[in-house]
Amino acid sequence: MKKQIVHEINSLPPLPSSVIELDDYKNTDNIDVEKLIDIIKKDPLMVANILKVANSSMFGFRSKIETLSRAINLLGVKFTVSIAIGSAIQNTMKSNLLAYAVSNQDFIYTSSLATNIVNTWISAIDFDLKNELLLPAFLQEVGKFIISEVIQKEKRTEEFLQELNETKDISFCEEKYMGFSCGRITANVFKHWNLSHNIIFPIAYAEDIDSCPDSFKQKAQILHVIKILCDIRDPLSDRNIEKALKKVALFNLDVEQFLNSIDVIKEVIKQNS
Repeated sequence: MKKQIVHEINSLPPLPSSVIELDDYKNTDNIDVEKLIDIIKKDPLMVANILKVANSSMFGFRSKIETLSRAINLLGVKFTVSIAIGSAIQNTMKSNLLAYAVSNQDFIYTSSLATNIVNTWISAIDFDLKNELLLPAFLQEVGKFIISEVIQKEKRTEEFLQELNETKDISFCEEKYMGFSCGRITANVFKHWNLSHNIIFPIAYAEDIDSCPDSFKQKAQILHVIKILCDIRDPLSDRNIEKALKKVALFNLDVEQFLNSIDVIKEVIKQNS
């Protein structure tokens, strides 16, 4: 499968200018909300996705969010930038997730959920770490679009889906069929686009913690836990929370903080579903 993966990555179009502008904006210290609105408004799909996320059950804002400025005010600048960049990159992939029997909107939802978990859980640990992980958390499953494309072209969709249903282990199936983890494929997509190593490394090693350089290990561990929780076919299921909890304990992260954060997120979703 290596040739097919490389071909798909090399065939990707360049990133839209809006992503480059947002990345530059993200790296400045000066937070100018009006400038952010001007950048995002250039891409109507980006605006639509931000409003869709803001109005989703995972936030439960009291009234419908109808303007971009209100969404930014409620979600926060860094959270909004992560959703904007993530949705633009997803749209750039020009593919679908039929091999997983899920939609592109499922991807936006679980990626936003991943960012929300970082926002809720990691902010209680380290505020700067939270900000550094918002975008990698949203983006770490982008490789699924490449995997889905390759599997469909190889006419192995039915076979792949059967394996997913039988094993209930997406990472295992991806590695079995591709020869690489989704994280490794995602990292190579971002390498192709010359994105920052601060995004690439934690994602690349999220499923290979033992090989991860020490300077990125904590980030990779957190992304690993979030990957389990935000299983695109079964997000925040009791089974996956239990699996994630074991990893939290293994990585010597604070179990109580983790459980409290997940309880808060689940309760908000429950109240607004």
